[in-house]
Amino acid sequence: MTTADIVYDKIHFRHDPKWSGRLGPAEGGGLLLCVACVIEMLESDDVASVRKSFALSGISGVLRCSPGALRELLRQDPKISLRFTSSLLVMLHTVEDPATVEKADQVLVQLLLELQSELPFRFILDEIHKQLSNQLSVKGFLPTFNFLGNLVEAVPYVAQSLVTQYVPLQEHLCRALLYPDEALKASVLHVWLKLFGTAGGSAAQSLPVAIRDRVCVLLLQTLTSASSPQLINVCVGLLWLLVQLEEAVSVLMNCPSNQVMCDENQNNHTNDSQILSQNQEQQSPDHCPLPLILKKLLLSGEEMFQATSAKCIASVLLHSPSPCSAPFIKADIPEFLFDRLASSNSEVLLWSVYSCLVLLTKDPLFFCQCHSVYGIESLVRSLKESLRLTNLEVPKQGLLLLTEILERQPPSVRLFPSAPEFVAVSEAVLAGVSSSCLLVATQAATAASVLFRLNHQSRPVQYREIGGLIEAITNRISELPLPSTAHHRSSGNLKRSSRSEEFLLQALVCFQAACRLAEKCALEPVLKENTFTAPSKHSDAPDSLESLCQCLLRCCDAVWIPTVIRMCERAPNAQILQHFYTILSSQFTLLPSHMPVFANKLASSGFYRLALEHKGLLCAGNRNPNLNASCCGFLQKLSMCLLSQSEPASGAYQNDAEEAENLLQYNLPTLCCRLSDWPSLLCEAPGLQLCEYKGPRAIQYCLLIVLHLALQQGDRSRLLPDQTVFSSVVWVLHSVQEQGSCALPRFVLRSALYLLAMTQDKTPNLDGAPFNCVIKALSSCQSFSSLYIHHPALLHFICRYPELAEKFGPLVLELWLTKQVQHADAEQTMADIQEKGEERESRADEMHDQEPDTETMELLTLIEKYPAVILTLLDMVCTREAPLAGRALGVLEVLLRGQREYEADFCTSLRPALLQELQRLSVENMGHGLGEGHTAQAVNSLPLVLKLLCMMQASDPPSSSYYSKMDGVHFKLLYHVSNIAGRLKPTNTGSLLPALSYLYCCLSLSPAHSTDRAVSMLLSNTGLMDLLQTVLSSSSSLSAPSLSPSACPPSALLCCSHLLLSSLITLQRVHSAQVHKSISWSLDTAVQRLLFQKRNTDNLLLVSYLRLLQALLDVDLASAVVCASTGPGLVGPRPLGVEDGALYPLGSRGAQCLSTAVSGLLLQKHELLLRASVNCLSSLLGFLQRKCPTTAKYVVCQPWSRFLLYCLLSSGESCLLHPAILRLITLLLQHGSTAVLWEPDLRQVMEAVERRGVKELSEEATQALRLLLTQIQSSVLQPPPTEEHKQRVRSMTESLGPQSPAESCSPSLPSNVLYPSPEVKHTQTPHICTKHTQANTPYTSCRHIYTCKTLDTVAI
Repeated sequence: MTTADIVYDKIHFRHDPKWSGRLGPAEGGGLLLCVACVIEMLESDDVASVRKSFALSGISGVLRCSPGALRELLRQDPKISLRFTSSLLVMLHTVEDPATVEKADQVLVQLLLELQSELPFRFILDEIHKQLSNQLSVKGFLPTFNFLGNLVEAVPYVAQSLVTQYVPLQEHLCRALLYPDEALKASVLHVWLKLFGTAGGSAAQSLPVAIRDRVCVLLLQTLTSASSPQLINVCVGLLWLLVQLEEAVSVLMNCPSNQVMCDENQNNHTNDSQILSQNQEQQSPDHCPLPLILKKLLLSGEEMFQATSAKCIASVLLHSPSPCSAPFIKADIPEFLFDRLASSNSEVLLWSVYSCLVLLTKDPLFFCQCHSVYGIESLVRSLKESLRLTNLEVPKQGLLLLTEILERQPPSVRLFPSAPEFVAVSEAVLAGVSSSCLLVATQAATAASVLFRLNHQSRPVQYREIGGLIEAITNRISELPLPSTAHHRSSGNLKRSSRSEEFLLQALVCFQAACRLAEKCALEPVLKENTFTAPSKHSDAPDSLESLCQCLLRCCDAVWIPTVIRMCERAPNAQILQHFYTILSSQFTLLPSHMPVFANKLASSGFYRLALEHKGLLCAGNRNPNLNASCCGFLQKLSMCLLSQSEPASGAYQNDAEEAENLLQYNLPTLCCRLSDWPSLLCEAPGLQLCEYKGPRAIQYCLLIVLHLALQQGDRSRLLPDQTVFSSVVWVLHSVQEQGSCALPRFVLRSALYLLAMTQDKTPNLDGAPFNCVIKALSSCQSFSSLYIHHPALLHFICRYPELAEKFGPLVLELWLTKQVQHADAEQTMADIQEKGEERESRADEMHDQEPDTETMELLTLIEKYPAVILTLLDMVCTREAPLAGRALGVLEVLLRGQREYEADFCTSLRPALLQELQRLSVENMGHGLGEGHTAQAVNSLPLVLKLLCMMQASDPPSSSYYSKMDGVHFKLLYHVSNIAGRLKPTNTGSLLPALSYLYCCLSLSPAHSTDRAVSMLLSNTGLMDLLQTVLSSSSSLSAPSLSPSACPPSALLCCSHLLLSSLITLQRVHSAQVHKSISWSLDTAVQRLLFQKRNTDNLLLVSYLRLLQALLDVDLASAVVCASTGPGLVGPRPLGVEDGALYPLGSRGAQCLSTAVSGLLLQKHELLLRASVNCLSSLLGFLQRKCPTTAKYVVCQPWSRFLLYCLLSSGESCLLHPAILRLITLLLQHGSTAVLWEPDLRQVMEAVERRGVKELSEEATQALRLLLTQIQSSVLQPPPTEEHKQRVRSMTESLGPQSPAESCSPSLPSNVLYPSPEVKHTQTPHICTKHTQANTPYTSCRHIYTCKTLDTVAI
């Protein structure tokens, strides 16, 4: 035999050449092979094993590298082929060298595959059977069994043939398992493993039942005593295949543990089968050895054995769950499975254990023996680890196990008694919800929904963790993809959409479970509050029930509602919507205080339409009863919440609410039709109504309530067209009255009235029978206020029809104003009451300038459309209680301020009504002092009537005929107001203030030539003069220590008195009116107040002092109206000096003090004080100039004047160009003051004007600047100005333009209440300018003073 050829040289020469051939590549060369030489070498005992091994290696190479070559040689004679096969088979149990045996096994398998003939396979099987039959022991058959296993694995046909045609051989294989050699057993079991696993187990189905049962028993016996890893591995593999067969599972589970299989008595397999059948009938599964065997595998250190054991258990339970679970549970298999969870991270093992435990939880015995309590901690820990694995099927299966345990755990045994345990499981579920896989998140949501059961809550309840889970699910919900449209849906999109809907459904179930848990906890005080939380922090603590309820509402509002609507807008899902509406209903129970806002938002977002459309689409024909019940529950709670907001607070509300709730409860479930069918229901003749809450009429009432509640939330919530609703409501009213009853339930009539009011705009006016039905229905209600709804449409509906307006108009307006008063009172704060000084004045300005509220604007719109409402409001001012009358007065005030937008004779139409009311008040209180009258109503209405008069007077435009002459109703009003004022006590400030303000407005706003009768009438009213004397006397005695502060008049009253007297002084001088009674006034007290008490005196009161002093100085302190008394602080000792005598009663010292006081007020730079002080100073200098020029010169030239001017001019450009400052400089120059210098004073003013520009100056500032420039040109300045300066003044004068006629009438500043009256100044030739006669007071200033002071009085 050469090194390259497989030829035995010693015997090759005698072989026929046909058995030789060079096998190799086609291009030549290759290996020379002699089949005869190989056979003889294999059969010869004289040939060494090495040579045989070499030959087998060569043949194996030929079979591998040259397929078909050896087959061609052997086809020459089939006998040679069989002899070759037989030689190889004999070697398996005759050769001792393992390597040679292995090569023989390999070559034999390759050869049989090469021959591709059934005959060699049969021959092999027959030979093996013959060998086994001829031998009493299978000791040397290990290689044969190994070969048989390899052959069955390589050639599936052999397995099928062996199973069906070689039953005796199968029996020998069973007997071989009784041999004590574990290696032999492993080899035999390998054959069985391949037989059961070939072709997907089809061969096992053909196996005789007795053989299969015997294999099961022998396998259990072998596995029980197996010790080598190889044998255990093969046993486990075969066991896994057997447990997948239902018949085998039955045998394995019913095999008795004490059955011993011996080869001596196992010759007849029929007897075996009979014995096994008897044992199955007699043996209880509890004594089956299989659970113990599998538990032993679980205890092994190999994860593969553990995983296979778990899979075997799962497979057994799948086939026979009911009878087979108990033995495993009693064998403590769950305990060992949970232990494996705690100690492994293997995906296969975890999934297998999870699956096995899921099946074991189906048996109640699992929980009876507390396996769930034992293993829950391990399960939670393994869940957290499994969520980190790449295979997401593992955590999904683990979450399924957790769900099953939570679902089936008996309520009496808690899984999470302490907070840390519940926190741990919450974290695991939270991680599952946050998983990237939607299937895992869905299963986690399912687990969370069961976890939220009350019996799974720890003590105290962990509301923070529950809220965290809800927020996590909510966040996941917001990430769901939008559903695809029909024409864009692919299989992938459909799958994703289906998964999204599945997750959404399960998330809704979870959210509903959380709501249900919150409701149950709220009913149990022990669960509602955390024992370990401070009582003061219960409501704000993050682990409180309140915080959980707020979390639920917040998530529902922000995410769940829009998500569900978005997901169901194309294809509504009944299950999703059922849970959705149940969740919405729960919110009304959890947070009742938040529900008004939430309910309004739902209704205004169209939820009435949404729920009703879902009912009509999915619940018609008794379909989806659960969805119908859920929708009805939601609509009922939403409706009752909205009704509780709109219903008036009355004792009858509770009864009405119960009736409405019953009506909705009985009739909402029957409304499963489309909205388009509602008009026919409303117009249906109801016939006989047997039950108050059921039947067609009750359905109509229910429809009216729903239409009302939906419509009151805005246009988006309209369910039916307005014309349809209007006509349907009228028909229902008519139908009810036709049946002989005109009294609808109050809450139904209220809804009907609201619907009529809201839908009236697009319908013609009611007349005839329909209108009679409406008015009859409204009249049937004993209390119309119970029908009132605070909406402008109701006002317009009532006022639209004169009959309704006459009967119900005043009451509706009263209710409207009462509602607004309540709203205003609720917003009143203590800060408004505590405001003082200038902050109070600023607050008054803001209140005066702010826009009217919405309710007032609605009333103004109503008045514009129906002017008769004005008289109703006026009647309220005169006859109603103070709060309501005050609100009506406020509306009229706003109306007066903007009355140009209404009729031109608006005030003309109001004055007669006010005059009539004043006459009535005078008659009713004749003989009584006002304020002590017998009619409390009249006392309350007097201040309001006077306020309205005052506001009308201030609001009447200057073009009104009232300013032409004071006669008729105007003079009568003035007469009655003055009489009433004269009869009032000084303490009745509420009425005195508007009365004196009205008198002052009449005098100051009227031209001087039309006030002669008014002045005479006022001066002849001794009661009024006595009143003014009392007020002034009280203020003059402030320094008296015996006078209490309460006896002093309010500053507002004193201010009005001063202003009224200043007008009387001026006009009395103009008209030379007769004075019947003079008033004494302390000039000394006034000057002292201006000089020393200005910091403690209200600015407006200081202004009024200055205005009164100005009027007196203009008449040289000699007025028949006011007799100014002096004091030692003003004049020197008697006999008076020449200077004091000339200036009496002011005196030289008084003049200096008054000048100093006025200068100090100027330095305060208050707007009103600036103007009043300059005007008073102008009158003072005029008085001094007329009486004592030297004193006037001294006053304007003293150093104090220079300091005053320096301070004012150094206060910025706004102060430099202020009209009052320009007027002050003009006065100083006019009276020859040396305090004014060209450099820097006048130059500074000129530069400021040039910087700003002449055109940017106000009209008032322009006039003052023109007077200043004129005075500069006529004054002698020191040092004298240069020619350049003079030219600069002339240029600026020319840039101001020509002087207007109005400006030429007087050199004074433009109109203002605090500016002087130029026409009454002391001149040699008096001249009256009718354009600016008297007070020059615009109505806004008068109203401003009145309003500010009145508010101050109220605040004080």
